[in-house]
Amino acid sequence: MALVVQKYGGASVANIEKIENVARRVIKAKEAGNEVVVVLSAMAGETDRLIQLACSAAAEPNGREYDALVSTGEQVTVTLLAIILNRMGYKAMSYLAFQAKVITDQAHKKARILMVETKAIKNELNKGTIVIVAGFQGVDREGNITTLGRGGSDTSAVALAAALNADVCEIFTDVDGVYTTDPNICNKARRLNNISYDEMLEMARAGAKVLQPRCVELAKKYEVPIYVKSSFADEGGTLVTKEDEDMEREVVSGVTYDRDQAKITVVHVPDRPGVAARLFTPLSEHNIVIDMIIQNVSLEGYTDLTFTVSKKDANEASRLIREVAKDIGAARVEVDENVAKVSVIGVGMISHSGVAAKMFGALANEGINIMMISTSEIKISCVVQAKYTELAVMVLHDAFGLEQKP
Repeated sequence: MALVVQKYGGASVANIEKIENVARRVIKAKEAGNEVVVVLSAMAGETDRLIQLACSAAAEPNGREYDALVSTGEQVTVTLLAIILNRMGYKAMSYLAFQAKVITDQAHKKARILMVETKAIKNELNKGTIVIVAGFQGVDREGNITTLGRGGSDTSAVALAAALNADVCEIFTDVDGVYTTDPNICNKARRLNNISYDEMLEMARAGAKVLQPRCVELAKKYEVPIYVKSSFADEGGTLVTKEDEDMEREVVSGVTYDRDQAKITVVHVPDRPGVAARLFTPLSEHNIVIDMIIQNVSLEGYTDLTFTVSKKDANEASRLIREVAKDIGAARVEVDENVAKVSVIGVGMISHSGVAAKMFGALANEGINIMMISTSEIKISCVVQAKYTELAVMVLHDAFGLEQKP
């Protein structure tokens, strides 16, 4: 008997008919002799609706109350699935995060899971119950409801799979796996049969929307296999797992893009020790994640410092930076939200040269100017003007021959 954790996203539970479809998939897994834990998102569009309600009530809603509101979407879907499964003759029980004991820190809107107490869930599994847990939400040690950030249900599922020592965590979405790039942009995109944790993590961080980065981090740390499948078809799927020799044969595995980028430049910054720390400390204190950072060569004791953040953090980040910039004597702060990030990713880059030259050459041939560059062992990212996003993706996909199965 295997222990399977299944997670279904908002599109998979958008209405009663689709929740019934989920119920049939859950029953199929149960009838195959498995113990089954199900994690659900809210119905498609419901979390956005709740966020809009919160923001219409106050420009900056209190974090505790915001989380208490936006977490209610998952309560609807888990109870509906439990009702439907019981109607179909299968014992099922829904759990909210405080009942499942998904313990988090106190960072409202972007809480991190500290631990999962599994005693209650295991007791029900031992009775043959299908356990259904609300994704996206947690509870801090004082009993306050928290949320894990957008896409947090993926993280909920992997955290439960790790805590329960599950055999596999199946993530059901509206796509049938992980592709070499977004098939909505490039019709040559190819589905990958498997991909390494490191590649998937870089793709998620670089803009791929299939999995949340934090869920891949957890999966890698606890070696939880993730199987990405479509909730609307039986065929296809991509296994996210440990790296093997075959994966190294492909120099580049995928091309990603991220339009959720804002570029902030602090102009004429005094080039002396401690200045960068003063600039970035307030951002850290406000849980604002910085992506790329570039500092120009110092000229006459001054330099320019450029970094990127998510667009949703741009206003707060620029406000905080302007306060520090004034104190340190910088000339001005410039914000550009008309940018996007494109990246090429592959574990094969570790042992192959010429990837950067090919990437930069392909973009140059199309007249696409590169504003910023960031690299890791298995990723090269470039910030370009937003209007060139789709062209850059298609050009790079062709340049590295990703439509061809190796």
